[in-house]
Amino acid sequence: MKKANPLHIVNTGLQIQDVREDKAFAARQLHSHSPEIQVMAMRRLVRSVLNSDESVLQTLVDIAVELCGADSAGLSLVLPNATDALCHRWVATSGKYTPFLGADLPRYPSACGVSLELGGPQHFRFEPEYFEILGIEAQPIADGITLPWHVDDLQGTLFILSHQRHEAFDLRDCQMMELLSDFAALAIRQRRHQDKFLKEAARTSAKSMLGNETSTAANPLQTLIHVLYMTEGGLNTGSEHLFGFGAGDQMQPLSKLANKMLAIPYPTREFWEN
Repeated sequence: MKKANPLHIVNTGLQIQDVREDKAFAARQLHSHSPEIQVMAMRRLVRSVLNSDESVLQTLVDIAVELCGADSAGLSLVLPNATDALCHRWVATSGKYTPFLGADLPRYPSACGVSLELGGPQHFRFEPEYFEILGIEAQPIADGITLPWHVDDLQGTLFILSHQRHEAFDLRDCQMMELLSDFAALAIRQRRHQDKFLKEAARTSAKSMLGNETSTAANPLQTLIHVLYMTEGGLNTGSEHLFGFGAGDQMQPLSKLANKMLAIPYPTREFWEN
């Protein structure tokens, strides 16, 4: 794996590369994720938001293990008043790294810290010396991806790991999990404002609440959250006509919308810098 490490993680055993620049990673053809499967994952996230924020995060990492074929997955959040020595806390875990729930990590060396610093998804693996530096015993990480994640005042990273396979994930996995992690963030934001939202829903029509078709097309993720949240909450908003609900397969319109989002070209570093 080609190294592109910030100076503060050189010789730490952390090999990391921005996926927007990693040609070898981009050339992998390992997995295919149908729009229907991804819409089902979105529905799981919406159901989980009816319970708690923590439930959303746990559902997200469970989905990462299931859909990406990962050995482990987790989500870390930056602690309030974080320092370099104590920065990231694992708040949700799934798979073989489940025992690390609640573990705290320094800002560096950390794939989480690099992902947040560079502002984009990273492809990484750990050499044995990485765990020696941290003073912990853990299964090796032969292949992994980490994605920045944030909602309102929270920021952190989603990480997806393979402990044995050196080519376990590809760009499709990364793109899918970016979509689902963004969706999870919107779901949490929706939960935080659910009381206000439900009051608005009781007073206004779905069209005035969701906006016209132009705004719907401009913000498809927010629209999906609104419609799925209301559907899972058992409320009849009258919004079905915006997506063709009520005639035929109700999943088809959402699948088409998810497919359109996934068809958007993956941004390059030049895109983010311009």
